[in-house]
Amino acid sequence: MSTSQWPLAAVCQMTATTDKAANLSACTQLVEEAKERGAAMVFLPEGFDYIGSSREETLSLSEPLTGDTITQYCQLARKLGIWLSLGGFHERGHDWGSDRRIYNSHVIIDEQGKTVSVYRKSHLFDMELPEKGVSLKESAFTISGPSLVAPVQTPIGKVGLGICYDLRFPELSLALQKDGGAQILTYPSAFTVATGRAHWEVLLRARAIENQCFVLAAAQVGQHHDKRASYGHALAVDPWGDVLADCGGEKPGLMLVELNMEKLYSTRKHMPVQQHRRDTVFYHSLERT
Repeated sequence: MSTSQWPLAAVCQMTATTDKAANLSACTQLVEEAKERGAAMVFLPEGFDYIGSSREETLSLSEPLTGDTITQYCQLARKLGIWLSLGGFHERGHDWGSDRRIYNSHVIIDEQGKTVSVYRKSHLFDMELPEKGVSLKESAFTISGPSLVAPVQTPIGKVGLGICYDLRFPELSLALQKDGGAQILTYPSAFTVATGRAHWEVLLRARAIENQCFVLAAAQVGQHHDKRASYGHALAVDPWGDVLADCGGEKPGLMLVELNMEKLYSTRKHMPVQQHRRDTVFYHSLERT
């Protein structure tokens, strides 16, 4: 068990496949290890439930929030007395019977096994990079989330929720920090290898620096099936932009991170960026020539 003054978060990395039972087993082992090592909250990546090999398979494996998968994670959280960030669940949409479309949902479960927040991914990943062999169109089967959700007060601090591609939109993190009071931003992800190599670390560090927040980003790693692989490098960044931990790009695992809020308070005090920010009207006042 930890003797740290500050709470510990466990940021996890896994290789999800189409086998939901195997994925649940792998995640359960990560959560149990995190609990044994003193973590107060565990962060699992986008697609922790599964990563399908086709549109039809992805849809057919999806479930409602009341289905077996989330029920089992609620039971796990309650049994171990630990908070869970389930970073991207394939949730059947509200009109599933008529349109067969899903949400990509970030679910927060408290230590009593209660679902306390659900954020549905706002920005959908549609990209064609022929020269890098990347072609993904999330909007073909996924519904954009209707709104941001307020940051959640947890044992490790106030956590603002995003998912993967949301990382590229600083307006989202600014709203979570400025209007919601977030101390921690989290971006559970399944970044492609090509975009991960180019942008992953620099984007995560930028979100930490500009918002003066901790950033925790659980990640998928390795080969999921013949058509898809993920970059890995689950990362934790402090409010100054320093990388606290990196899971690497090779294999599943977890890292424990101490959330020292004195670092956050000190960073904000000595460089009061938020006090220097002009009002919203100012940033809409671009002069036209």
